[in-house]
Amino acid sequence: MRTVQKVKKRYSLFTNKQLLWLIAPIVIENIFSTSLGMFDGIMVSSIDEFGHASNAVGNVDYINNLVIQLFSAFATGGTIITSQFLGAKNIESAKKSAKHMLVIVLVFSLVIAGLCLALNPYLLQLFYPDVEPDVMELQRTYFYITAASFPLIGIFNGSAALLRAQRRSLVTMTSAGISCVVNIGLNAAFIWGLDMGVEGAALATLIARAIPAVYMRVLLMSDKNLLPVKLFTKFRFEGAMVKRILFIAIPSGIESCLFQLGKLMTNTFVNAGCYVQYDAALDKNINIQANANTIANNLNNIASVVGGGIGTSCLTVIGQSVGTGDENCVKYYIKKMFAISFVANAITVALIMGTSHWLVYLWDYPEAAYPIALKCLYFCLSFQFVTYPLSFTTPGILKATSDVRYVMWSAISSMIIVRVGLCFLFTDDALTPWLMSTFGFKLELGAMGYWIGMCSDWVVRSVLFVSRLLTGRWKKASGLLRAGAKAEELSAEGAQEGNDSNICADECAGDAGK
Repeated sequence: MRTVQKVKKRYSLFTNKQLLWLIAPIVIENIFSTSLGMFDGIMVSSIDEFGHASNAVGNVDYINNLVIQLFSAFATGGTIITSQFLGAKNIESAKKSAKHMLVIVLVFSLVIAGLCLALNPYLLQLFYPDVEPDVMELQRTYFYITAASFPLIGIFNGSAALLRAQRRSLVTMTSAGISCVVNIGLNAAFIWGLDMGVEGAALATLIARAIPAVYMRVLLMSDKNLLPVKLFTKFRFEGAMVKRILFIAIPSGIESCLFQLGKLMTNTFVNAGCYVQYDAALDKNINIQANANTIANNLNNIASVVGGGIGTSCLTVIGQSVGTGDENCVKYYIKKMFAISFVANAITVALIMGTSHWLVYLWDYPEAAYPIALKCLYFCLSFQFVTYPLSFTTPGILKATSDVRYVMWSAISSMIIVRVGLCFLFTDDALTPWLMSTFGFKLELGAMGYWIGMCSDWVVRSVLFVSRLLTGRWKKASGLLRAGAKAEELSAEGAQEGNDSNICADECAGDAGK
């Protein structure tokens, strides 16, 4: 008796070559984008020997990243909807969702920029109440100028997201590369040539963000695109489309905002007064823990760009797979994106870990900061080998299937309870009197306490997101369950019609026999 072997179906929605040309440019683009703030911090670290300028830039970048994540969330909502329409070959609806997303992001970025400019000193005082007066003044200068670039970031993020959805990630990478080169060149001219200090770094960043924003906007208007978006054509909001985009954008925005807010809060713990020490040789108060944490954060951001880039790629790959309505196709590309994420992340983390002993000296800080930064880096990179793909690629996949509410609640819970809670326990000096009186010791671990909390958060996120993926509950949000039920219904109807036809044929044959 012959056994029938099941033939494994091959999917060609994205070939290996197409995935490479989608993911690689996005990863490189993320490197360029991440390096903007990092190069500002490195180049201004030579301004003063106490590290005040670099600390100011690093602190403000936490707030800037918080705002950027909000813009990215709205872009994410539009990208997922647009990708699903493209996967379903519904070009007209894809064009409509693309235009809606870009207008929403532009309006939102203008409002946020206005609020940040108006509330500059109050926001900085809220997040960094314990920093030295010199650092606060530098923060205000840097924040005023970089906040003016928020609408430019909104235009760039929205346009880049739509070009990626059309598989044109190479042009977004080129744009980010131009921005990075311009930023470094202007930093050198303004900081060292014109001696403008932090103000020069901020102006360089502003100009470097304006150029790619204009470039991407012009590219997106071209009729050569599958989805050309022209802002100055007739447009009106359609409630159904806005609701569909916001259904994904708002949970993503809340999650991203609170995630960055948690990072901002935990960073303030390391900037606390208990870590400020008087240096007799320099005749100045310095915070070595904050210096070390700035170095570790910047290098960890570079190590994370591959995982972040693959997570961004999932919005297009998994989004279009969901649009096909084929559950097996979606599962196939989920497995493929995980495989790519693990391999690429491991290579990147190994490179940073192997070179970190030299990379830490890119920052001109007091000598005592370097061993602390290295200790924190080795600790977090060891966790990152396994946990980063699970804790950040997985939510990208779930978002692409429209399962955004679960991602939001899981990420927020883990952030508040694990990351913020443990960081507060291990770093903040508020618990010191109670710990000393009750147990006779204190837990002021400084920068290391920050990373213990962060790595613990990665572990909990991994468990929450992977368990959701394995249970298959994401299929309800993606509509695949409804599609499967509909297919079964149509199949049952077809089978019933076949049975009816057979019965009719038998009856007709019987009548003919009579």
